[in-house]
Amino acid sequence: MAHHEIGQPTVGHVNVCPHRSRLWMQQVKMVMKVLNVAEKNDSAKHIAEIMARGRFNRRDGMSKYNKIYEFQYQVQGVQANMVMTSVSGHLLGLEFPQTYKKWHSCHPKQLFDLPLQKLCKEENMINIKKTLEKEVRGAQMLIIWTDCDREGENIGMEIVSVCRAVNRNMRVLRARFSEITRPSIERAMASLGEVSEQTSEAVDCRMELDLRIGAAFTRFQTLRLQKVFPQSLDNKLISYGSCQFPTMGFVVERYKEIERFVPESFWKLKVFHQVDEIRVEFVWKRMRLFDEEIVQLYLEICQENPTARVENCASKPKSKWRPLPLDTVELQKIGNRKLRMSAKSIMATAEKLYTQGFISYPRTETNIYPKELKLRPLVEAQLQDPRWGGFAGRILEEFGGPHPRAGKKTDEAHP
Repeated sequence: MAHHEIGQPTVGHVNVCPHRSRLWMQQVKMVMKVLNVAEKNDSAKHIAEIMARGRFNRRDGMSKYNKIYEFQYQVQGVQANMVMTSVSGHLLGLEFPQTYKKWHSCHPKQLFDLPLQKLCKEENMINIKKTLEKEVRGAQMLIIWTDCDREGENIGMEIVSVCRAVNRNMRVLRARFSEITRPSIERAMASLGEVSEQTSEAVDCRMELDLRIGAAFTRFQTLRLQKVFPQSLDNKLISYGSCQFPTMGFVVERYKEIERFVPESFWKLKVFHQVDEIRVEFVWKRMRLFDEEIVQLYLEICQENPTARVENCASKPKSKWRPLPLDTVELQKIGNRKLRMSAKSIMATAEKLYTQGFISYPRTETNIYPKELKLRPLVEAQLQDPRWGGFAGRILEEFGGPHPRAGKKTDEAHP
């Protein structure tokens, strides 16, 4: 009769020592591989720095712009080898099949019904896709770290679809965060959830409508108008876009207003009174007149009698409301008005501040701080700054704050 050691396999039967079984399970847990994917390389780098407390290994991926960061971290009670990398925005793009890309291949109205395909179109995106396909092999878990808005959810689902094509058995989780700070990242890891497929599908729907409407109307009106005006529009593209078209309407209407405007000269009186270092400007009740001779007459009267008498002095309290949290539109308005920055440069600067952990996610329609967000520690962290530390101290000491005013808008996209 054959003899077998405990734990040695036999044909059709396996004896496993309970102690070795527990040890094997612990080893499996210790080496669990988790792939983490952020929306941008800067985000991946700063999230990795926070989670690894600065102790991580960096290596190159297939894309020279998107690095890979490796470190140890405990995920849901299990020690894991974390691999953090990133995409660069949308990984996949909607396209018509190659057969229908030529303008005369079909009637423009057929573009509303033809099938679409999602593909990697740019070389860098193809390299990022290859990186994901390589790194997801052997991973037990995929954590999505894209921005917490609709577009980020859709990018997250693109990452999931690419990774699941290689590794169908991995678990997929979603990290939700508003800013890249230690409390926010730790809170996101403690409350990992699911990717919202419905939110992603809403973005897919919008992208499909944009593509079909834009392509169909652009081809239709270009081909039609080239026939009507062959000399002036022979080789020109007359494009159409669902956002582009109404925006162009606003621009044209504003242009017409400027063209219709007829400038007219006016005159007004300005009176100043200064005592020591206090200078006061008195505003003329009539504001201005379009008749220079009349205003000149009033000026001469004032010059003949330069002494004025204050007949009434009234004062009233003025309240300065606490500002609301900034949504994207208000951020751009204030940045343009106060800093004279363009909308593009404002958002580029805001993105950099966000990835470095200075501000929360800038692309939002929300102007309400979530109840679970602790604002006092954020202000306390600014006390030592020589530029605004004093102001932070006043908020905490004089006002017992911070106590921001809440708005009424929320897109429910941020925790």
